[in-house]
Amino acid sequence: MEKKTAVVSKDANVEVKNSPVGSLFATIVIPLAIVICVLIYMFVLGNPANFEGGSNENHPLPGNYLGIVYKGGWVVPVLMSLVLLVIIFAIERALTISKAKGKRSVAKFVRAISAKLNQRDVNGALAACDAQKGSVANVVKSGLLKYKEMQNDTELLKAEKIAAIQKEIEESTSLELPMLEKNLVIISTIASISTLVGLIGTVLGMIKAFSALAAAGTPDATALSNGISEALINTALGITGSALAIVAYNFFTSKIDELTYSIDEAGFSIISTFAAQHDAGTPVQPVAGAPVRQTV
Repeated sequence: MEKKTAVVSKDANVEVKNSPVGSLFATIVIPLAIVICVLIYMFVLGNPANFEGGSNENHPLPGNYLGIVYKGGWVVPVLMSLVLLVIIFAIERALTISKAKGKRSVAKFVRAISAKLNQRDVNGALAACDAQKGSVANVVKSGLLKYKEMQNDTELLKAEKIAAIQKEIEESTSLELPMLEKNLVIISTIASISTLVGLIGTVLGMIKAFSALAAAGTPDATALSNGISEALINTALGITGSALAIVAYNFFTSKIDELTYSIDEAGFSIISTFAAQHDAGTPVQPVAGAPVRQTV
């Protein structure tokens, strides 16, 4: 029994063995996004053609938003990196969750499994899992393999068989779900800090603007308005990154909840079908000194 269970758990653990791929992806993408955004900030936004006198030390040309964004300061490439990371990880999660669903509708797949089990066609249900693929199919397949194993078991009670099937489904689910939720913590973190980073940039920009105004000695409305607009660029970028991250996080969380519900529904169908189609299988109590005989 223990040997068979270990084999099933090994099959269900295929995705977990590949889990370092997600961490490697994040490790590569985050610094790469920062480098790209710094280069854009320096050579695209900071292009001298965007400024008066051909120097990025001067004010931006009227209506030139690239130059205005550049004047937001060193916080700008950080905020650009956060926005870019939200987009990248949103695409990555969308592809992962789409793959986890499998080749066709999850709802249709769950109904097909239920129909196969009602027809006592466990092999057909396993074939449907192989055709569906994805995390949901992996969990259901693990439960079906244990279902088939319990059908041939002549030692355990019915309640013990049901508990074994339920445990197998729960263990497989716990192995698959972390893959679906991976990197969502990065999106949620960006949702929390993006606005704060933008505010830091705004405060620093305002300090710089008023310091320059004080050093000039005379009020300069144009310089002050330019300084304020440049400072508020950071707030705009921060709010944009935070809004995108919140929308992405809530969207993917809802999709994962749908998959979890489908797994629970399939697991309930497997367990209830087994309970309905199999008798108790209570073993006969042995008489003292007599050999033990088991009934199915």
